[in-house]
Amino acid sequence: MTRSITELTNIIRSKNSGPYELTLDLMFNSEENYRFVSSRNIIDEALICRLYRISPGQIIGIVHFEPANAIKVTIARPLCSGDLGETDVYGAQQHAPLLSITVDMPE
Repeated sequence: MTRSITELTNIIRSKNSGPYELTLDLMFNSEENYRFVSSRNIIDEALICRLYRISPGQIIGIVHFEPANAIKVTIARPLCSGDLGETDVYGAQQHAPLLSITVDMPE
């Protein structure tokens, strides 16, 4: 059964991680959902590069944080927060590409 990532999480958000980085958080609604996605490495470098149209060198880290049933991805901001032409000074609207993730789950 294919499920949307929004069915498996309580929170999907983005925020600044300093003026030059964005952090993307996926907080799962159960330990089982977190373990399933994490153990299959669904949120990986290739997926983030494809969703955000960035190169692997722009990914600072992908951290699986089991105590919170969460995955944190940190990427380089395309423009420094507040720079001329930058459209999301807080980085709070950059999680939208994550919403398109689907996961093939067992029945």
